[in-house]
Amino acid sequence: MNANPNANPLRHIEDAVLAMPMARTLGLRFTRLAPGEVELELPIAEAFTFRPGQLQATPVFAAADFAAVSAAGSLLPAGWRNATVDATLKLVAPAVGALLRARGRVVSAGQLLTVCAAEVFAVDAQGAETLCATLLGSARNLRPA
Repeated sequence: MNANPNANPLRHIEDAVLAMPMARTLGLRFTRLAPGEVELELPIAEAFTFRPGQLQATPVFAAADFAAVSAAGSLLPAGWRNATVDATLKLVAPAVGALLRARGRVVSAGQLLTVCAAEVFAVDAQGAETLCATLLGSARNLRPA
């Protein structure tokens, strides 16, 4: 039984992602977990930029991938896990601002493969969002061993 009746039953997704060294290095923070939907944030850190204040594509891809595949995982039965099979990222604007906000969602959930997507927004100090990338991917659903 859950000790906290208000705890999110999807918290295991956040715990699994944040157990990954890459997620911790990027400073990922989940802001929303719901069935089929995930929102996370990544601070824009100088270490990940290729020019002052502008993120290189790799952390943009990582934020989108973590959001999309986490959304896919939110629909799996208890004990199942998933992993990225493929993903395509389209950069549409520079990733500049205070942070990135990635919103992942499920496009089509299957038994063995889930198609997922994410939109990534650059967020300025005042909270205004600018779409900077989109991702379409798929995640392999893995039964418990």
